[in-house]
Amino acid sequence: MPDTGDPRIRLEHRDHVAILTIARPEKLNALDMSMMSALERAAQLIEAERDIRIVLLTGEGEKSFCAGGDIEGWAGFSPLDFGRAWVRHGHRAFDAWARLRQPVIAVLNGHALGGGLELAAVADLRIAEEHVMIGAPETGLGIIPGWSGTQRVARRFGAQLTRRMALFGEVFAAQEALALGLVDALAARGAGLAKAQDYVERILARGPVALELTKALINAAEGEETERPLEAIAGALAATTEDLKEGVAAFRAKRKPKFRNE
Repeated sequence: MPDTGDPRIRLEHRDHVAILTIARPEKLNALDMSMMSALERAAQLIEAERDIRIVLLTGEGEKSFCAGGDIEGWAGFSPLDFGRAWVRHGHRAFDAWARLRQPVIAVLNGHALGGGLELAAVADLRIAEEHVMIGAPETGLGIIPGWSGTQRVARRFGAQLTRRMALFGEVFAAQEALALGLVDALAARGAGLAKAQDYVERILARGPVALELTKALINAAEGEETERPLEAIAGALAATTEDLKEGVAAFRAKRKPKFRNE
């Protein structure tokens, strides 16, 4: 596949599966501006690749799936630039991932804290390795969970659970996270990607168009987005009709169309 533009955001594609790896283990896979741009570009590349039917999202190493935003990456911003650049840039990248037409599985190879939790929330399913911790520590630094940590996280996991993490600083181990619905399955340390293969096989056995449409409808029901999926589905339906063929033929022949309502 084409390069994402940043070697720390590594994208591979084989056998209908795309694997996105955040490869900055020395910084616990924390994200800076360049990496967020690469994440957004990766989503665009995946969206455009017809052969990709499922996406795995993970981190490199065993310590961290993603430690969120690199503090050195935002600490020097002015207040206005923090909102205009850092927060909005992260939203664009994460929104692109949440709205991918393909199902996304987040394989939490290590801790998912702050922006890491927000990134995990973009996925349709989360697998946590047994040593993982999950939480939203931002208010302990005097900042808010800014990449939809009060919005998408609340929609996906419930407002009260979000309060416990974001307001009271609770951090959950993998087993408790499973019981609370923060993750959907557990795996042994280092076995997350292998566990994900069970779900990959389930996805590949199902109709790809039906899956794409179903995901779009679920996203709309959840409030992830409404306009694009509804218009895309309706537009695809309209494109199958004889009326469209007649309309296009009439336009080309410079005559009035004779629609038959079929």
